[in-house]
Amino acid sequence: MANWRGIFRRWEPQDIAPVVSLAALIVFFSIAAPGFFRWNTLVTAMQQGAVLAIVSAGLTFVLLAAEIDLAVGAVALWTACCCGWLFQNWATQTTEGRFVASPGFVATVIVLPLLTSLLLGTLSGFLTVQSRLPSFIISLAMMFISQGAARYITRGQAFRVPELLNYVGNRGLEHEGLTVVPYSAMLAAVIMLVGHIVLQYTRFGRYVYMTGGNRQAARLAGIPTGVIVTACLAISAVTAGIGGLVNAGRMTSVTLDQNQDLLLSALACIVLGGTSLFGGEGSMGKTLVGVATFTVLNIGLNSIRLDDFARPFLMGVILLASLLLNAILSRRQQWS
Repeated sequence: MANWRGIFRRWEPQDIAPVVSLAALIVFFSIAAPGFFRWNTLVTAMQQGAVLAIVSAGLTFVLLAAEIDLAVGAVALWTACCCGWLFQNWATQTTEGRFVASPGFVATVIVLPLLTSLLLGTLSGFLTVQSRLPSFIISLAMMFISQGAARYITRGQAFRVPELLNYVGNRGLEHEGLTVVPYSAMLAAVIMLVGHIVLQYTRFGRYVYMTGGNRQAARLAGIPTGVIVTACLAISAVTAGIGGLVNAGRMTSVTLDQNQDLLLSALACIVLGGTSLFGGEGSMGKTLVGVATFTVLNIGLNSIRLDDFARPFLMGVILLASLLLNAILSRRQQWS
């Protein structure tokens, strides 16, 4: 298994800023919010950050390849809605209103929606490469397609999801009846670890960095940049689908108002960690730091019980300050 210290191999001096920001937030909220620095808070952070980590892991591939995927939130919604629709319409319902399903059936209603998310991502990548249009335009169209499909099959109704997803989203390893490590966080850790290994230790990962760093040079070097871009968008769609399923499991059902802020939150996490929006620079370790920073900020602001109107404003100000600090340090590193 890869050494976790290798995650930080690509870090430069300016990349310390996100870690310092994370540490400062933890210290501040530990003082400002009594009881913040407790294990229960850490468990809550892991549960809330798991979905963001899963989605951000796939989106990191896209940004490293100098592309963008605006459809991750909509694909997450579509995958969850498709799973709920299949489960509630195909499962056997008892007289008490419970849904009974075999393990094979549960696996089917989970895998089929994920295959559709893979198809959407692959189609988005194929159209981006073949049409030579910006991925932001193609993925924007995919966003509307996914949202429309979710609305069409659900008709605005809430649908239950398999108990397995509820279990993954809300349970975990326990000690004396208390959750110690949520299963969703374990799943997110596995996905991020696999993403790290792929990016740092495989030819595909090197090709992703080269494609994002200099597309023309990579093409002249014989790298199939079109295949790399398509694969990255497909990976992003699948991780978005997994994130949507886990989030639906946390909520025990799926509704159309889920995952509305998922795209912007995932982008904020990745950029907060220090990954460049222009491709070729970043890592899964940086994304992990960004997810932790965003989650701590969100939980911390809730802990100090700010007014509902003031919380988004203050969160935006802190995020903007962190991003500006990262940009200033990055420019100084380039000038030095």
